[in-house]
Amino acid sequence: MKKTVSPTDPPPTQAPRRSPVHWAVLLLLGFVIITLFANSWTNAKSIPYSVLLQQLAADNVAKISIQGDTVTGDFRKSISPATATGDGKAEKDAAPIIRFQCMLPPQVGEAWLDQLSDKGVEIRVLREANYNDLFMIVSMFGLVLLLVLGWNMIRRTRDSVMGGGMLGGVTKSPARLYDADKNRVTFEDVAGLEGEKKDLREIVLFLKDPEKFHRLGAVVPKGVLLMGPPGTGKTLLARAVAGEAGVPFFSINGSEFIQLFVGVGAGRVRDMFKTAQDSSPAILFIDEIDAVGRERGAGLGGGHDEREQTLNQILSEMDGFSPSSAVIVLAATNRPDVLDPALLRPGRFDRHVTVDRPSIQGRRELFELHSQKVPITEEVDFDQLARATVGLTGADIRNLVNEAALWATRREQEVVGMEDFEYARDKVLMGAKREDVLSESEKEVTAYHEAGHTVIAWLVPGCDHVHKVTIVPRGRALGVTHLVPDEDRHNIGQDDMLAQLTMAMGGRTAEKMRFDEYSAGAENDLKRATDLAQRMVTHWGMSERVGPVAFGNNDEHPFLGREMAHEHRIFSEKTAQVIDEEIAKILRSAADRAFQILTEHRDKLDTLSSALLEREVLDAKGIEDLIGPPGRSASDSGTCLPGNAASIRSEPTNKNS
Repeated sequence: MKKTVSPTDPPPTQAPRRSPVHWAVLLLLGFVIITLFANSWTNAKSIPYSVLLQQLAADNVAKISIQGDTVTGDFRKSISPATATGDGKAEKDAAPIIRFQCMLPPQVGEAWLDQLSDKGVEIRVLREANYNDLFMIVSMFGLVLLLVLGWNMIRRTRDSVMGGGMLGGVTKSPARLYDADKNRVTFEDVAGLEGEKKDLREIVLFLKDPEKFHRLGAVVPKGVLLMGPPGTGKTLLARAVAGEAGVPFFSINGSEFIQLFVGVGAGRVRDMFKTAQDSSPAILFIDEIDAVGRERGAGLGGGHDEREQTLNQILSEMDGFSPSSAVIVLAATNRPDVLDPALLRPGRFDRHVTVDRPSIQGRRELFELHSQKVPITEEVDFDQLARATVGLTGADIRNLVNEAALWATRREQEVVGMEDFEYARDKVLMGAKREDVLSESEKEVTAYHEAGHTVIAWLVPGCDHVHKVTIVPRGRALGVTHLVPDEDRHNIGQDDMLAQLTMAMGGRTAEKMRFDEYSAGAENDLKRATDLAQRMVTHWGMSERVGPVAFGNNDEHPFLGREMAHEHRIFSEKTAQVIDEEIAKILRSAADRAFQILTEHRDKLDTLSSALLEREVLDAKGIEDLIGPPGRSASDSGTCLPGNAASIRSEPTNKNS
């Protein structure tokens, strides 16, 4: 099986190309600099006016040029640098001076010009520097540059999607196009989703040969909605459809449509669908569509105008697809219950594919897939890992494999072994170890609490198997009893639920038996038990007194505004009192049952708690060595059925109040 393709690598960075406007600005700047400093670029040596008079009296001045109050000229014979300074001092190794420059004092008049004429000096008069022409050139060039920039902006606005407006470019779709030739993903790269891939093969066949379906009058669904928990591979599955069909794959997130200005999102939708149709056949993938596709009219004071207009535009564009249009819209969401009904009707997203957590075979394939680049030992058993990771998604398994590789690297190993995978699984399922140092009294309370859970789960049929129990602080818990179900199950019976409630009450019951008081560590157990008992009474009709009636709250409109505007409770105060009494009755019965079991097996409770205080961690083999093999308790014969395989996490005991 091939390895999952990594995300598209960014294209290599290229040097930005200089525009003609950029080069024009540089040329103008160079021209201005050359013009302003042209007069300063000369090899003439500056001398005092007194030295000039001396050389003029000595008939050593050949010619001069007068420009304002500046005189530039040449000597007939070169003079030494010491003579040029006027004080007899000069720099060492200075060259003789033949060309000079001097500033005339304001008292110089026409008599000085007569003196120059008498000495036979060639005289030239230059016009003073005037930058008015330069400023005129710069102004004209700036005007031309402004016109060019204005025309460029108008052209871009004209070519934009909206066809006008200064913000037309904002409405262009940010959808990303994945290059199928460089990073092609196929169904072979997707593990553990065989049923989902089977549902989508029809879409692949349509994209490859649309005419085959049109000949028989068949109409392929315009939209396919992928629903499932996070991390189950919905995006990868969508890319695999495009890879199998060999068509362009456009991807965008639902939140990218929502912007500050009303109408921008609708413009982006139009541009996105137009781009996809121009590239037909193609796949258009909208991830997290619930960000824009929530039910309209919900929320306090009405809906969000920008979001609702964007949703309306999506509905309109999907209706505008012709039956022969070879563009398939795929969307993914974790919350299909909040989507607008108009999105789900036939003609839009009329095919729904549930991408659920992988089965045991799927988890095994995922372990093999994500371990291809990881050097592993022969003792690594993927079947065992798959059985011990019920409920984990593909993303969870990839993270588990990565944690195992990181742990092996920190231990400076050359390969990853089974103990590294066991460590990674405990970290993912039970949380990372904390450095908290518990007092002796806290450790003893925690040990009896976890021993109470373990003894009941070990003896009562219907509970999941105990994989490991520890009093080492992990995550937010000071102790954890990790349970593993026998197999993947999708249903649970009433006896299994009662066994689960009994096990949840085992921790606080053990505390009460040993210390004659309860602690705050059972908070999480009570929350989980109360929630389960409430569902048994109000959702599943498992109370003889209440009867086979569902008394759940109305979840049709799960938004604040609808809940405030409509009364969502559908039962009376008297019925609410009966429900509360039945929930309390179930929980008390579970607590009494836990007390009876632990009383009969007090020796096992004490043995386990002592072993936990000494070792801190016990696995299934260690527990069996201490209290014997798991079995049915004498007082509980016939009360429980096989356990609940839907439990995917450990039973943490949060000792923090």
